[in-house]
Amino acid sequence: MRRANNQDSMAVLMAGSPERFYHRGHLFVVADGMGAHAAGELASRLATEHIAMQYFRSTEEDSSEALRIAVRESNAEIHRRGQQNPEFHNMGTTASSLAILPVGAVIAHVGDSRAYRLRDGILEQLTFDHSLVWEMEASGQIHPDSVLGQSIPKNVITRSLGPNANVEVDLEGPFEIQAGDQFLLCSDGLSGQVEDEEIATIMDCLPEDLATRVLIDLANLRGGPDNSTVIIVRVAEDFAEQTSKPTQSKRHLRKQEPAAVSPLLIGTAIICFVGALGLGLAMVVLQTPVSKAMGPMIIAFILGVIAAGFCVAQYLQSKPKHKTRPLVKTTGGKGPYRRYQAKPNKEIYDRLGETVEELRTAASQRNWLMDWDKIDKLQKQGNACVEAAQFKRAIRLQAEAIIETMHQLRELNNRAANETDIER
Repeated sequence: MRRANNQDSMAVLMAGSPERFYHRGHLFVVADGMGAHAAGELASRLATEHIAMQYFRSTEEDSSEALRIAVRESNAEIHRRGQQNPEFHNMGTTASSLAILPVGAVIAHVGDSRAYRLRDGILEQLTFDHSLVWEMEASGQIHPDSVLGQSIPKNVITRSLGPNANVEVDLEGPFEIQAGDQFLLCSDGLSGQVEDEEIATIMDCLPEDLATRVLIDLANLRGGPDNSTVIIVRVAEDFAEQTSKPTQSKRHLRKQEPAAVSPLLIGTAIICFVGALGLGLAMVVLQTPVSKAMGPMIIAFILGVIAAGFCVAQYLQSKPKHKTRPLVKTTGGKGPYRRYQAKPNKEIYDRLGETVEELRTAASQRNWLMDWDKIDKLQKQGNACVEAAQFKRAIRLQAEAIIETMHQLRELNNRAANETDIER
């Protein structure tokens, strides 16, 4: 609500076939850029594009390692671009990447964008905020509820992609996946304005398409000081069936790798060595003069050595060649870090309603022309559901009131912009 450009970026890349899912899974990325002018916007876009590209191009068999390497290589590209242009110097971005794989959910994370999982009414934060306040809390320097803890700005981050040539990447998981699980990725534009219990309750009570819209509108109605990006991934009921290895058609079967060493060469070497040994034994048993048996025995032995040499050379050539990577510390692996409970109750219902009422008060004070009829109707129905203890239904009605309030505010802004254009 306060910025002319959007420095957030996101990527949603679903596997198009069972084979692709089994190989690399589904990939979701949220990035929140930082930097003057268009630097933050560029940094976040580079992050989402390069993480996806490097991840799916990787020849690394371990998908977790492939994702971590993709984030590191994305950091190198953003840093390189920042060094080339003075306007983009020190640009950076957060990045939270989630891969849904047959073995579970894997997250590669840098910065203070977040990844959550909701299961059975419990919301777990799977990532560690690389922020000053979180780092100080983790080191025991402050308590989150203390005066000092409350005074530290929450938006000061300690790690991001781009400013430095190398970066530590937190790798979390794999986390077990069950049917019905919901994963949420978001930038701090959401987590800075909406409480975790509210996120949990909204996800628990609403379908994902409605939940994402409500969360964004709620963050904007509370001031929207930053851009907000939200991805919600719901695990299908038949997910367990999809995790089994697909039966590939002949068209998709991988080409069989040739044997590391030719069986013919191995057989030749064995025959030659056995032949040389046999000639030697025969010479001893039959008391054959050395001059008669030595020549064929030496020839057989030399042929065996040559065949064995070819075997060794062929084996060495067949070994996979791995690129040497610089050793970079990998952190993380301790999630989930915090847990919150979904609370579809009157307290959350009223808290969400306070946002609508605050805007109603502002509209009255500033004489905004807004139509409150539909909003009033939704809240009246919601109040009735609260009286009947139908809290999930009440939360949904309050969510629809929030969406309608945001719609009315957008209409008001559009009318004001049109009137300004006419005056010009």
